[in-house]
Amino acid sequence: MTTTSLPHQTPSPDDPRPPEGRGHMIRRRALTLLIIVLLIGIPAGYLVISANQSRDSGRTKEEKYAARGLTPDWPSRVQRRLYHVPIPPASKKVAYYETNNWRTSRLYVQFLTSDDGLDTFLKNIGTSRAALEKDDFPISARHRNIVDWDFTTPGPWSGLTRARKNPTPTLDMVVNWSRPGHPMVYVVARTTP
Repeated sequence: MTTTSLPHQTPSPDDPRPPEGRGHMIRRRALTLLIIVLLIGIPAGYLVISANQSRDSGRTKEEKYAARGLTPDWPSRVQRRLYHVPIPPASKKVAYYETNNWRTSRLYVQFLTSDDGLDTFLKNIGTSRAALEKDDFPISARHRNIVDWDFTTPGPWSGLTRARKNPTPTLDMVVNWSRPGHPMVYVVARTTP
């Protein structure tokens, strides 16, 4: 069996386009290659960057939730709102720690404030300074140990429990008055969903 090769086809006389020159062909192929790189390379690069950010975010969250004890920072606004802990704006030495399990969620907060800041805080949680009982420590030893709070240092000390019906958080609070005009406040807010 013999194969016959087809003769080179010449453009039809009716075709108005002249044959493509070498320079035009190179430009066309370069443009095609550029479009392919843009259509594939940019989304692929975005996916790599996004994956790295997601992994870093996961590590940050893991470190945050693996932390034991107080974090020297303000709790988020959402946490303060959920647990009803309205820390006065000019407070110092603010630190917090949150625990969650299937039964109870707790937010441990400490802050140094002024006498006016304490009065504002107490008013915002629905009570007053008159409700504080001298040498009362409603925060249990178990909860003190979780965040290394030591209530044996010189006082005077006072405390109160602001009990509320679930799911509104109950607040256990201890105040150290050792620095006149600058009470140190310790709060454990707990709620059962």
